Amino acid sequence: MDLAVIALSFAAIFVVELPDKTFIAALVLSTRYRGIYVWIGVGLAFLVQTLIAVTVGRAVSFLPDDLVKVVAAAIFLFGAILLIREAPKADAAEAETEEEFAAKATASKTGLAAIGTSFIVLFAAEWGDLSQLLTISLVGKYDEPVSVFLGAWGALLAVSGLAVVAGRFLLRHLKLSRVFYAGAAICLVLEALTLYELAT
Repeated sequence: MDLAVIALSFAAIFVVELPDKTFIAALVLSTRYRGIYVWIGVGLAFLVQTLIAVTVGRAVSFLPDDLVKVVAAAIFLFGAILLIREAPKADAAEAETEEEFAAKATASKTGLAAIGTSFIVLFAAEWGDLSQLLTISLVGKYDEPVSVFLGAWGALLAVSGLAVVAGRFLLRHLKLSRVFYAGAAICLVLEALTLYELAT
């Protein structure tokens, strides 16, 4: 286990996921069901998705090192461009995203039913997400699957926990567009580091 890779994975995934629909989904679900049930369901969905991303990333790490770095750099650049492009629309799109997830969680549920609904809503919504692509890239780049898994899953748990506990407060005082730009900056730094490693 590498603490630096855990920290880097946590930081990268946390900043990319904070303005994502994951945050809004967990927030909306927590208005329908008890927060702890939402957090458990969402956390289990992220557990499965992070395990899959890390497994794919591990398979990628068997490819030639230079090829892995080129693909990782391309994914980091793609992530930065995507975040920069979406940033201006982020604040306006937040209301639409809330409505979308509110429609999926209409009935009041408790216990396992609330956990199951939260799992299904997040599991279905997050496939092909930028955080999954970054997780695959980080495993391919650093060849530290356990460290990347711990950092990525920890970040996803932290983001969903924040949404459940203080989502409304954060949305009132934090512009999503700024978080998008911060995420883009982290992606660009990761891309630059990858290209530097490729050149040396």
